[in-house]
Amino acid sequence: MTTDSNTNTSNLSLKLLIDTKNKKVLFAEASKEVVDFLFTLLQLPLATVIKLLTKEAAVGSLGNLYSSVENLNHVYWQPNLSKDVILNPNILTSSPAISGLLPSAVINHSQSQITPKLYTCSFSSSPFLYCGSSSVTSAYNSRCATCRGRMTREVNFTATAASNNDSNNNGFVKEVITYMIMDNLLIQPMSTISGITMLNQLNVKDVGVLKETVVQLGMKEGLKLLKASIESPMVLTTVFLA
Repeated sequence: MTTDSNTNTSNLSLKLLIDTKNKKVLFAEASKEVVDFLFTLLQLPLATVIKLLTKEAAVGSLGNLYSSVENLNHVYWQPNLSKDVILNPNILTSSPAISGLLPSAVINHSQSQITPKLYTCSFSSSPFLYCGSSSVTSAYNSRCATCRGRMTREVNFTATAASNNDSNNNGFVKEVITYMIMDNLLIQPMSTISGITMLNQLNVKDVGVLKETVVQLGMKEGLKLLKASIESPMVLTTVFLA
């Protein structure tokens, strides 16, 4: 399978074992990065999934729910609360290798957490003398526990990422082995024995009908995998053979 160069922005690939007689993918051999991508799909909030797949294609009535948030006038929202909290939530990933599989607009490729806005008490008896409370909160305009003043004075937040020079620690799984991904996205470590065992479990009698092929993964395939994982028990077959 070939992909448009405009949508294939990653260097990831899958080796598929295809049953040509029944026209289905039995399983795939995959690298750590591919498994990391599939596990990342579990992190996606529903709003992000709906946005990626477009509201019209969303399952059930979720698209209508998304549109309701979009169209609700801001006067009905809590003060100091942006719709982006729901419509455009940040997704964190520590594996830059999968950056070409989902639109960059929905992924925050930082190992640090999203920087929060924090507030402390703004009450002061003089321009240089503030309430002595050391409490901070992310809830703007809440009450200070010390003097009952308002927590509206923003304070700086500095996050220090832990030093990590070992790229093997990025993502979710280790890269010392190859992984086996079943058509229904069950994933397990790959070995010669596990491959033979799986062929027996799938009741494959004629190895002559089996064919290996390598497919490239880009954003187009990434979005198809997301959609198929929600709709079908035969994900790999749906994405790569349909």
